[in-house]
Amino acid sequence: MIVIMAGGRSSRMGREKPVLKVGGVPMLLRVHREAEKVGETVVAISKSTPKTRELCLREGIPFVETPGNGYVEDVKWLLREFEPFISVSADLPFVKANDIARISGAFDGKTSLTGVLPLKLVPKDLKPVVYRGYVIVGLNAVGTEGERFFELRNPLLALNVNTPEELKLAERIAGLVGR
Repeated sequence: MIVIMAGGRSSRMGREKPVLKVGGVPMLLRVHREAEKVGETVVAISKSTPKTRELCLREGIPFVETPGNGYVEDVKWLLREFEPFISVSADLPFVKANDIARISGAFDGKTSLTGVLPLKLVPKDLKPVVYRGYVIVGLNAVGTEGERFFELRNPLLALNVNTPEELKLAERIAGLVGR
């Protein structure tokens, strides 16, 4: 099962991120199109994302409403509902099916995999979250027994759209790469 995390408050953006467009397409639809190529996909929404709910209903995308008490709490709730799953953030507009397939293929159903990028792959103008020499990306496998890093190779995964500036950057990149 692939779960697209789309229930956050979007406090840094100031509006619901999953419905914001990159390259003329809502980010949620961009992510969903790639995820469904890999496997069964559901969108996790919350009371904080009514426009995302509307988009899912309009597009016929399956969704589940989480309690919306925060990312970690929602992941725990989803783990109880679905057991181990692949998690991808709705604000990763350049995630590709092969990124999702790679982490899914490496997942043993038990040990959580945190998707990371080596710093050398990250474009210099991005300011991603760095931990232990890696950029943490919003693509993970959620299990119940420990955790380890899983290296990905798509440098555009470093662009997690959280702010208006990052949205503008994503628009520029979409114009350049034609996606």
